[in-house]
Amino acid sequence: MHPAPRTLRRAVAGVTVALLATAVGCAPQPEEKAAAAPSGAAENACAKGALPTKTSGKLTVATDTPAYEPWFKDDKPANGEGFESAVAYAVAKRLGYGKDAVVWQSVPFNKAFAPGEKTFDFDVNQVSISSERKQAVDFSSGYYDVRQAVIALKGSKAAGAKSIADLKGLKLGAQVGTTSLDYIDDVVKPTGAAAVYAKNDQAKSALKNGQVDAVVTDLPTAFYITGAEVTDATVVGQFENHGGTPEQFGLVLDKGSALTPCVSSAVDALRADGTLAKIEQQWLSDAVDAPVLK
Repeated sequence: MHPAPRTLRRAVAGVTVALLATAVGCAPQPEEKAAAAPSGAAENACAKGALPTKTSGKLTVATDTPAYEPWFKDDKPANGEGFESAVAYAVAKRLGYGKDAVVWQSVPFNKAFAPGEKTFDFDVNQVSISSERKQAVDFSSGYYDVRQAVIALKGSKAAGAKSIADLKGLKLGAQVGTTSLDYIDDVVKPTGAAAVYAKNDQAKSALKNGQVDAVVTDLPTAFYITGAEVTDATVVGQFENHGGTPEQFGLVLDKGSALTPCVSSAVDALRADGTLAKIEQQWLSDAVDAPVLK
């Protein structure tokens, strides 16, 4: 899942060296706007480089292992390459923490938003914001609007699907705990139960081996998988936003964290000044539109 400051197209072109697995897009629906931006006296709590972090003077950022393309590069979150690594460092800079003050930590996807005290200041791992998850953790404002997509082997019956109805009789698979799985269960509602995998690598293997007809993942990941890893597969199409509101990835924080308003304010500023758009253009530019399945 990983290369250097080049677009996803270049990453795919240079895939001859090493291809790693890709992570599935993540959890349920979006949200309105996480925590309100700090104001007045609260701004003092967001003094640059002086936040009440887990380790004084350091910002601890978590993600899963392996860290997949196009979100990270070469399975090295600390290199600043890949969409989410770049976002993490941009947020850190806004908060007053240079690259040498950012400490990376490995935390499994599902554990990141499970109830309980966290060992990180924030987690970045394609975790979708949802009201259900917000009962256990805090989220920053959304840093990426995402769609879910279907991939299947070229020439298969699944590859010819033009609608949600065409997917109902197929064997579909997705990673556990993700929005991708929610879309199978709640939107497609297939006649047979979905195949559920601990890692997206396992879902991809199942697709290649014919154990499932199609796999659901987020759209950028779908384009990376079909362009660099399972090249005999194709992006069948994408789903409309479930419920009419955009699904968004958010940074995950401890429930009631004092950092939440500060982190949200940083994300909002990066969106407002165009930084998020620039990072998206650099790392996700090849995740072009796919046909909408209705």
